[in-house]
Amino acid sequence: MSALLKIDGLTKAYPAVIANNNISFDIQQGEIHALLGENGAGKSTLVKAIYGLVKPDTGIMHLNDAPFAPAEPRVARSAGVAMVFQHFSLFDALSVAENIALGMERPPPQHKIAQQVRVVSNRYGLPLDPDRIVGDLSAGERQRVEIIRCLLQDPKLLIMDEPTSVLTPQEVGILFKTLRKLSQEGTAILYISHKLEEIRELCETATILRGGEVVATCDPRTTSAGEMAEMMVGRVLHVPERAAGDVGPVVLSLKNMSAPAPNAFGTALSDITFDVKAGEILGIGGVAGNGQDELVAALSGEVTVPAGMIQLKHDDIGRLGVNARRKMGLLAAPEERMGHAAAPDMSLTENALMTGLARKRLSHRGFLRWPAARAFAKDVIQAFDVRTPGPANMARSLSGGNLQKFVIGREILQAPDVFVVNQPTWGVDASAAAAIRQALLDLTAKGAAVVCISQDLDELMEISDRFCALNGGQLSEPVAAQGLSVEQIGLMLGGAQQMDDAHV
Repeated sequence: MSALLKIDGLTKAYPAVIANNNISFDIQQGEIHALLGENGAGKSTLVKAIYGLVKPDTGIMHLNDAPFAPAEPRVARSAGVAMVFQHFSLFDALSVAENIALGMERPPPQHKIAQQVRVVSNRYGLPLDPDRIVGDLSAGERQRVEIIRCLLQDPKLLIMDEPTSVLTPQEVGILFKTLRKLSQEGTAILYISHKLEEIRELCETATILRGGEVVATCDPRTTSAGEMAEMMVGRVLHVPERAAGDVGPVVLSLKNMSAPAPNAFGTALSDITFDVKAGEILGIGGVAGNGQDELVAALSGEVTVPAGMIQLKHDDIGRLGVNARRKMGLLAAPEERMGHAAAPDMSLTENALMTGLARKRLSHRGFLRWPAARAFAKDVIQAFDVRTPGPANMARSLSGGNLQKFVIGREILQAPDVFVVNQPTWGVDASAAAAIRQALLDLTAKGAAVVCISQDLDELMEISDRFCALNGGQLSEPVAAQGLSVEQIGLMLGGAQQMDDAHV
């Protein structure tokens, strides 16, 4: 059988880097094919070339034995290539059917689109109400909108970029069932994920990139996650280890903390109660859109709450702003790194200055101490292996994973008493994720308390002492993380209160 997609010698260079270097591999019809590699390995450039967002410098592609060189996504879609991106491109104020119509070249009347959505979504086990407003949907349901939009194109090749990052374990199972059905019907799937156990469960072949080149091809079903990770990074992968340290007194305490939704599509927080002790990590899981951003804003001081709801080392801080809380030792890193945690058009030195001004003493008598700020940025770059020419580079010039390492390192090197972090390893490769998790563990070993909010359940189970779930702006009672099963965690994420016997 001839390959559905043949890639031969594809190369794409930018002024400072060769993103893809002579890449060649095939994808068979109906095959679920993994594309693996650490951040900066060239995965994004490659799939953008397939989807018509990037024009290769050299090399050729064939789709169904015909030359394939899409000049834009519209051409790729018409040839049978569809893509579900990691970041959803949906309008909250529009309905499901209206959002799907926006992705069509010549959309039929709304009632026909609605009928097609019902038929296709039920056929593939992803039921959707075409009349619902997208802003009212869960993250898992929003992903269904993106997938159904692609399936209505009847694709020959479906590209999926980190598709399970916003799903519960139960939703992952539903998605995998859908992808297997598509595969059986002859649709090929190019699957990108940093979750290697998922790759082993789902995919038949894996192409591994490193430094813009294909370095290995393997069968994930017979290759361990550790072996694939080592192929990706070219060395033995470090496994995070907890250093010896005692759990100390409570340093952060929330009592019935509530906050209104910030906008029509936000989530109100209701009666959030927990304590975090020095030397421990409280892991908070939850499907995206259940109040994570709102909780971080309330803890960091971006949003203030009435007195008596938040205490830091017995001081009431609910009415204090971000800078006051930072001076007292509570630091935070939000989920959105570009534009929230970091200013894209400012240098790394300037970004280091913005949050480190007080704790790193980067000003004196009203004057900024630029040499000290540059030294601080260099320390972050070196300590967290941030791949960049230097601190003068703009934040937007870094890959997502490297910017994530910079943002996390910038806060950790300020020695917080409490560190609140949302999605610490979102979109980073296995090696960088291990380094970030180790840094969080090392921080607790020095006596800090960490509140780690994440949709990566493996991550939370690896580093957390206690675990709780955020659902609809409400938090379950924390339980010991050790011994929790995937089924129990899934129930907690869905809002089920079946954990009474495990309460601590």
